[in-house]
Amino acid sequence: MYGCTRPKGSLSSVGSSPQASQFVHRIPTEIVEVALLPSESERTSLRPTDAVDPETADVRILVVDDEESLADMVASSLRFVGYGVDTELRGYDALRSVKASTPDLIVLDVNLPDIDGFEVCRRIRRDGVDAPVIFLTARDAADDIRAGFMGGGDDYLTKPFSLEELSLRIEAVLRRAGGRGEAGHRVVTGSLVLDEDSHQVFVDGVEIELSPTEFRLLRYLMLNQGRVVSKLQILEYVWEYDFDGRSGVVDTYISYLRRKLGPGVAESLRTIRGIGYVLRTPDGPE
Repeated sequence: MYGCTRPKGSLSSVGSSPQASQFVHRIPTEIVEVALLPSESERTSLRPTDAVDPETADVRILVVDDEESLADMVASSLRFVGYGVDTELRGYDALRSVKASTPDLIVLDVNLPDIDGFEVCRRIRRDGVDAPVIFLTARDAADDIRAGFMGGGDDYLTKPFSLEELSLRIEAVLRRAGGRGEAGHRVVTGSLVLDEDSHQVFVDGVEIELSPTEFRLLRYLMLNQGRVVSKLQILEYVWEYDFDGRSGVVDTYISYLRRKLGPGVAESLRTIRGIGYVLRTPDGPE
């Protein structure tokens, strides 16, 4: 990762604060301006008006980037506003970290030395991890942006970027993620309730027995409620990557869900011809 720019009015540029010297020798020369921690005087002026809600202390963010100095800089800035932050430098290390303890959000650089960030995101989605992912990358072509979102990303920030903008995007993504379900790891769409902890599904309060594959498929559709997902996306999330790729299996399991969940939910589970499926929200567009 490279190319952070200084947030306006609050964070120091290189050489203007005592903290700068610890980073200057580690940052590539093509970086003109980066964001660092505020000086002691700035810390005083930032409190309390710039203070983040105390609830951010319960939010853990994983920052993944092979540029250690800049990963540390982003992590330090996020810690300053109250987030708990871990860092990893490689894609495989990030996968191990997520498997050991799922973060609340992942800031993921695309250009990693072992496997790229798009592949990291695809693998954690395949493993059932729905923590929001914000990609950081110098790639700004439409195909790259599309690949990021199609692979399960929630936001895409191109370089150079400001830490202020990154912080605002994190807040926005966390708000959206928090709106997907209810307390206790329940995901709700109208009369349909999926309890991730107990692995139960209810329609109008009546429990519906689903197979593990059906549960995983329904969970994916509910987490993406109101959004059209392709058959390829469903295959990659619900089945392993070495699956033979026949999209007919998706149609079969969608049929199973419609039959088991009843006519009310079946009406909300729409087929989008030539693309895939969408689970309409009760108040969403037809």
